[in-house]
Amino acid sequence: MLRRRLLLATPALLAAPAIHAQGAWPSRPVRIVNPYAPGGTSDIVMRYLAAGMERAFGQPFVVENRPGAGGAVGTAAVAAAAPDGYTLLVTNTGPLAVSVSMTPPPAYNAERSFAYITMFGGAPILCAVKGDGPIRTMAEYRAAAAARPDAVSFGSSGVGSVGHLAGMLWAREAGVELLHVPFRGASDAEQSIIGGNTTSLWNTVGAHTGGIQGNSIRGLAVTSEQRIGSVPNVPTIVEAGFPGAVASNWFLLAGPAGLSAEIVGRLRTHLAAAMAEPAARERWSAIGMVSLGDPSPAEITAFVMREATRWAPVVRAAQG
Repeated sequence: MLRRRLLLATPALLAAPAIHAQGAWPSRPVRIVNPYAPGGTSDIVMRYLAAGMERAFGQPFVVENRPGAGGAVGTAAVAAAAPDGYTLLVTNTGPLAVSVSMTPPPAYNAERSFAYITMFGGAPILCAVKGDGPIRTMAEYRAAAAARPDAVSFGSSGVGSVGHLAGMLWAREAGVELLHVPFRGASDAEQSIIGGNTTSLWNTVGAHTGGIQGNSIRGLAVTSEQRIGSVPNVPTIVEAGFPGAVASNWFLLAGPAGLSAEIVGRLRTHLAAAMAEPAARERWSAIGMVSLGDPSPAEITAFVMREATRWAPVVRAAQG
């Protein structure tokens, strides 16, 4: 059973001694592919962890952004990489539980193409609009969409991303139609609504807390049952009257299938130490992340497949 608790990451690792002398891995830099553009929650999570991992393992851990197709491009690149521990993947719900149900399917299999390492946590999706725009509540958002079908647009981190599907899930419950505009990442989606090119965005809350706090964007709702500490004034989707639109984006670390149990174990051990740090828990809380427990690799695989089953009908509906 996945347990809820705040998680986090890594000042302990900063002080940890280098351990690469214990074995052959790692003897050179490790590449961590993030299948999204810089600035999103995956990027925030992994770049924070990578500095501590470098010190713990005595080699650089380099985050490489490879966006495209809602995260499927970078995810496929890792699935095709050698399982030697030098190519890892930080990814989320979109490529693993959403894209797998799309037509055509991605060039990987969520159950068989990866060695799952650890779960970082989950975060709800934010619905936001321009800070000084006319829409101030989800009721007004729905009314605007009902008045002019397809005139109200929303940006996300790409086709098949959880933001995309969360927007579609809400639209189905609200009985309206929205025009989806995919972007390569969170920053592009946010800049589009600030510039007045799109009406709204649906994306992981942690990528947009700065925009909300700076009033450049206005949060209408978060897709959780409880409010998020980093954006306490943003109502939940339940409070807004749409309990069927509750959803979460989760984040994990993986490698190509065949990655050795020794490497998986060493990464899990040091990331578990990172997650125990109070400073890390505070940092994750600030971006709206909550823990999904410390599941084993096998439990992560089962969790991913359950999520894929849950999202499949929404994906099919979104594709028409």
